Amino acid sequence: MSRTPPAESADFRQLQAAFTAHIRDPQSKPRPADVEDRRMAIYRDLFYNNVEGFIRDGFPVLRSLTPDEVWHRRVRAFFAEHRCATPYFAEIAREFVDWLLEERGEHPDDPPFIGELAHYEWVELALQVSDADRELPPLERNGDVFDEVPVISPVAWPLAYHYPVHRIGPDFQPEEPGEQPTCLVVYRDRLDAIHFLEINAVTYRLLELLQANPDWRGADAVRQVGEELAHPDPDAVMAHGRALLEDLRARNILIGTRRAEHG
Repeated sequence: MSRTPPAESADFRQLQAAFTAHIRDPQSKPRPADVEDRRMAIYRDLFYNNVEGFIRDGFPVLRSLTPDEVWHRRVRAFFAEHRCATPYFAEIAREFVDWLLEERGEHPDDPPFIGELAHYEWVELALQVSDADRELPPLERNGDVFDEVPVISPVAWPLAYHYPVHRIGPDFQPEEPGEQPTCLVVYRDRLDAIHFLEINAVTYRLLELLQANPDWRGADAVRQVGEELAHPDPDAVMAHGRALLEDLRARNILIGTRRAEHG
């Protein structure tokens, strides 16, 4: 069995590195000298157009806000700079969000809300493909979400942003964060439709408490919210909380209950 001589193997690795570096960043990295530009252009366009297409389709609002020149400059910067942690095309959108939030930094081409808007748009795709609800713990679909332990759907994500991301579009592009956080729940229902629900800070805090305390009854979380608010009428808080929990169950944000374990 023949083997490639070490020198040839090293030459091939160098050619491969030069080839991929040029595809990633053709403006700064020259193409391999023995590959004609016409052939190289096929690979340049193929790889870039695939990545740009996934990003364009994953972030339609962001794309609609961005002039062509700025858009392609941004995507090319991502393509050149970022090293993806996954080989799956479906994860390119997540990698783009990570790049914006963790690597890109402030940039004159970018609106101040770009990271949050991109994350918000990515959530829809992430929930569409998620299989987190494929295997659920034993639960009672019609259990009492107030007096028993409610189960939050694994495909229901409470989110909080500085900017009102759900309102951003060509006619509304805020320069400053909102006075209050924007709280949302993005969730997938039993028919696999994705829904976006704006909630207030109290509802967000209730869901946050249920996520952080998986053994709490619904009533426990409602009582804690009332104490944090120092509300003067605890009975009214409990009544409102019961109705809120039932509404969340009706929307499939809460998917049932499991029995609380009492000592």
